[in-house]
Amino acid sequence: MASSIRDVGELLPLSLPVFHMLLSLTEGERHGYALKREILQRTDKRINLGSGALYGAINKMLEQELIVESDERPDPHLDDERRRYYRITPLGRRVVRAEVARLRALLQLAEVRLGIPDPV
Repeated sequence: MASSIRDVGELLPLSLPVFHMLLSLTEGERHGYALKREILQRTDKRINLGSGALYGAINKMLEQELIVESDERPDPHLDDERRRYYRITPLGRRVVRAEVARLRALLQLAEVRLGIPDPV
């Protein structure tokens, strides 16, 4: 699917779970459960992804080539061999950057419309 994408804007807006997962993967490879835990911690438990939502989003990102499954594996004594690790692709990085720019512009518009002054 991603090969037909001419503009990263075609993938925006990102869902909140996908945005958080891509953001987490910019820091390095993670397995699904690690993504879930990190998002839960980062959002003060406000976003608690169930298995269906988590792996549904992962499958969608794989299909869109925003992430790939990693060939790298930790030492089997330190990890569960059933875990799948994921890393962000260059397309995934461009998409998450575009989403940040979209959100920044939306926030600036809201601040102007609501008369919220710039922080000092």
